Amino acid sequence: MAAKWIEALTGSLEQKKQYRQDKARIDALPEPHGSAAKAMHRYLMYSGDVTDGDTLTTMFTDLADLWERAALDGTPVREIVGDDPVEFTETFAQAYGGKRWIDKERARLNKAIEDGEKAGGA
Repeated sequence: MAAKWIEALTGSLEQKKQYRQDKARIDALPEPHGSAAKAMHRYLMYSGDVTDGDTLTTMFTDLADLWERAALDGTPVREIVGDDPVEFTETFAQAYGGKRWIDKERARLNKAIEDGEKAGGA
């Protein structure tokens, strides 16, 4: 019972456990794959703006899988990210649906315009 109450306040404990496992996998990668994976992880944390815990957990599990496989196969980092690591990372994030921070603001903007039109009689 206490676990459900805590999860209601802080989010899924299982998702947090999975996140910590994936982060440890990323931290354990050999160089240069480790630096690339950590940089992508950091970028996604700041700009990925995914708010859904299940989606976020899946994205970071897939990120760890991607870089572990690349390190195991000896695939050069540039073969993964190409010439523009930012574009690659943003495209990677777009592959994961789920709610994003901006969705709330988009809905708020649309509602404000609609309410303004109703109030103005337009």
